[in-house]
Amino acid sequence: MADDNYNSSNTNLKRRDALKLLATAAVSIPVLGMAGHAAAVTAKTKGAELIYRPTDPDMLKPVVPWSMTLTLTQAELDDLAVLADIIIPADAQSPSAASLGAQHFINEWVSAPYPQQKADLVLVRGGLVWLNGEAKKRFGKAFAKLSTAEQRQICDDICYEPKAAANLKHGARFFAKVRDLTATAFYTTEPGMADIGYIGNKPMANFDGPSDEVLRKLKLKS
Repeated sequence: MADDNYNSSNTNLKRRDALKLLATAAVSIPVLGMAGHAAAVTAKTKGAELIYRPTDPDMLKPVVPWSMTLTLTQAELDDLAVLADIIIPADAQSPSAASLGAQHFINEWVSAPYPQQKADLVLVRGGLVWLNGEAKKRFGKAFAKLSTAEQRQICDDICYEPKAAANLKHGARFFAKVRDLTATAFYTTEPGMADIGYIGNKPMANFDGPSDEVLRKLKLKS
C-alpha cells in the first residue's frame, strides 16, 4: 500500500487529497490546541450544550471536563498512533497525524459522556481488540509489533467497507471511524490547516471585502 495511493473509495484521488476534501468542513473550528478543538467538536454533538454547559463555552480558555478521566489505555493509544500514521503519514509538507497527537484527540473524543461518543468508544475499543486478534491470526504478533508492510496489508483489507470481505466488515467500520477522527484531529491543527492552504482564523487589521475576481465568479460584478 503506497502512501500516496491509500484510498477509501474506488477513485483516482490520492489518499491524502481525499482526506483534504473531508477536512474542508473541519477547518472552521478555531485552532485552540488539541484539548480545545476536541471540546469545540464535542460541543457540536446534539444536545451536548444542554447536558453539560448551560452557557456558551469560553473559547479563549477551553476546558475538557472529562480530560482527567480519559478512557483509553496506553496500549490502545499506541495502536491508534500506528493507525493514525498509516492514514496520514508525514510528507515533505507536513508532519504525521500521530506526531500532532491524533491518538490523544481520539481519546478525548471517545471519553466524552455523550451518546455518540459512548457508541464510538465501543466501536474504537472493540475495533482495537479485533485488530490485534487479526494481526495475531495472520502474523502471530500484536498489530503494533508487525512490520509496516504487514500492518498495511491488514489496513488495505478494511479501508473501504463496501469492498471488505464479510468477515472484515466490523474491522472496516472501525477503520472508517478512526480515519474520520484522525482527519478531524490533523486538519484542525495549524500544520494540518497549512497542509490544505487554509488561511482563516487569523486576526486582520481591516477587511476590504471579497476581491473583484471572487465577485465576478459569483456573478455579483461584471
